[in-house]
Amino acid sequence: MKNIAGSPRPPCANAEYYGPAIVPDVLAKLPADWNTSGPLTPFGIHLANTEAGRQSAAMLVNKMYRWRGYGDQHALEAHPRHVTLTAAEPRQLLGTVTLRTDSAHGMLADATFKEVIDSYRQAGAKVCEVTKLAIDPLAHPKLALAALVHILYLYAYKIYACTDMFIEVNPRHKRFYEEMLGFEPAAEMRTNARVNAPAHLLRISLDFMGAQIGRMGGTAAAASRDARRSLYPYFFCRSAEAGILSLVNSLCEAPPGATYGQRWA
Repeated sequence: MKNIAGSPRPPCANAEYYGPAIVPDVLAKLPADWNTSGPLTPFGIHLANTEAGRQSAAMLVNKMYRWRGYGDQHALEAHPRHVTLTAAEPRQLLGTVTLRTDSAHGMLADATFKEVIDSYRQAGAKVCEVTKLAIDPLAHPKLALAALVHILYLYAYKIYACTDMFIEVNPRHKRFYEEMLGFEPAAEMRTNARVNAPAHLLRISLDFMGAQIGRMGGTAAAASRDARRSLYPYFFCRSAEAGILSLVNSLCEAPPGATYGQRWA
């Protein structure tokens, strides 16, 4: 039984502010036997294609990055090859992440690891990167992170047909991404000039990620041991994923001038 605070359940975050809800209520997508050690409040996953939504996401990024010493002047701009997602409760932003797909201008990671990423491009890979990831650790962080990354995977793999995903991480976070998501080292540690900090470049095959989602998605309640060793049990199950992908496709195909007409407003 899902353990959810409050009755009746409060509404999730305002879509007009945060952007359209890809998953209006993540808790409603959990299996019936889902159990937690404490109460959960409803939250949704939004496509941050509004100016207010991007600004709210940037505020959380700057809050978390400032705390880590990475600066607090990071902005999120509208771009046809960027996808910014947010996890939001009615009165609080829980997390945000941005997908950047490859283009003629390259990716952010090229500034530090271009020759490494070029080797994948030359081998036929279609690459993308995860950037501006920030999670507020005060509210069910594993579930929020899993929901964000799952939908990011759908955009990367199903919409943009990417094959390989990269992320630059601080050395103290490297083990988490390797053990909990299956990222692998792609290069030795270097200095990332954007944040003036050491960084590892990690890579994951999106075929591999999809296989892990199919095997473990939605099983956290039944597989507590796997849930401690991997984030994938907190992802959506395949049946829930199908409906989410349908909505993602409809947002991508919405005609110009509709309520959320531009792909990334």
